[in-house]
Amino acid sequence: MEATYKFDPALIKRAGEGRGFVAALDQSGGSTPKALAAYGIGESAYTVNGVRDARKMFDLVHEMRTRVLTSPSFTSEKILGAILFEETMEREVEGKETPAYLSAKGILPFLKIDKGLLPPEHGVRLMKDIPDLNELLDRAVEKGIFGTKMRSVIDRFDEEGIVQVVDQQFELAERILAHGLVPIIEPETTISSPDRAASEHLLHHLIFERVLRLPESARIMLKISIPVDSTLYEDLLDEPRVVRILALSGGYSREEACRLLRKCPGMIASFSRALLDGLRASQDDEAFEKALSSSIDLIYDASMNKEGY
Repeated sequence: MEATYKFDPALIKRAGEGRGFVAALDQSGGSTPKALAAYGIGESAYTVNGVRDARKMFDLVHEMRTRVLTSPSFTSEKILGAILFEETMEREVEGKETPAYLSAKGILPFLKIDKGLLPPEHGVRLMKDIPDLNELLDRAVEKGIFGTKMRSVIDRFDEEGIVQVVDQQFELAERILAHGLVPIIEPETTISSPDRAASEHLLHHLIFERVLRLPESARIMLKISIPVDSTLYEDLLDEPRVVRILALSGGYSREEACRLLRKCPGMIASFSRALLDGLRASQDDEAFEKALSSSIDLIYDASMNKEGY
């Protein structure tokens, strides 16, 4: 018997038709030091006697995220959703749990659920096991999370590896759907790979097949590297089971990522580093707001205004 999934129609409509882009604020334990360094906070700020203080590190990155989330320019006018790290989901912003704070601003909260990547094999990096997945998804539902995100990486063309990536993503997606959450499937293709176009065409073919095998009531989102072929995913834009197609910046500068994104019909940004680039802990409120507002405006424009469409 085919599974039946139920979602709030108003939220699905907002996710699928709302203007704006998805802010990726989900730097986790492994990527937090790099994010803090880019923000101007070195390891000495959370290291005591040569030992990293994880709690202090997460306190500092939450302060950074809070500054972003409470910025006058971070509103539902241009921000459709925000992806949170598990630690952020459990913390508060201005006296409210972070997901509730976002929802009150009209911004859809998403949760990064993957635990990082396995070592490379068959040209790809699969996700590590998520042993507490059901418990994590239950907590996400309790906190008012709308959807989840999970990342794996394709470094080079290898049919077996790419099949494994898609299989793993969709197997997890079915478990997420069963909790009433919308999964963001994120199979990133490394932009420096010389055979990236071939990987992306196979990836698209496999995703298309798997989407059509989902129950008609299923609702998922895709998050992919900005494809070499800008129209590659155009055939999924009107597929009801695909709520939205997101693009990650994948190592491009903000300007280059936006230039390429403008060529992709129907695709909106879900940038992390490219969104926060230029923000510094040392900036006063005026300088910080000017830098963030400029970044949001540029990414919003590339998401909403397409060349030739």
